[in-house]
Amino acid sequence: MKTLRVWNATRNDCVADRVRLADTWWTRLRGMLGSPEPAPGEGMLLEPCQSVHMYWMKYALDVAFLAPDGRVVEAYHGLGPSKRSRWHREADRALELRAGTLAETGTQVGDRLEMISTADATERQTHA
Repeated sequence: MKTLRVWNATRNDCVADRVRLADTWWTRLRGMLGSPEPAPGEGMLLEPCQSVHMYWMKYALDVAFLAPDGRVVEAYHGLGPSKRSRWHREADRALELRAGTLAETGTQVGDRLEMISTADATERQTHA
């Protein structure tokens, strides 16, 4: 599974550096179900995605819904087990993170997030 680094371009700060990309029907359906609670810096990007549910989950997550340009259109802090989000028409992706991450990084609605492949980031550092 592809791993990404999420950069908040608005605040010039890293949101998470180990985000798994879920971009197939099966990986989006499974999401984080059955996985341990993400460690700091970990998460999952569901693509495409306009709503999420937390049925059968055992822990809360922060969820940011992103427009095609990376702008945060809605943010849920600590969306708990058995809850669900609203449908977000403007969104094409959902970023799921350890609960508390959005507050810790100051990420808010309107911020623009960039997804950087960790392979690309490593290559940039090697050639710098």
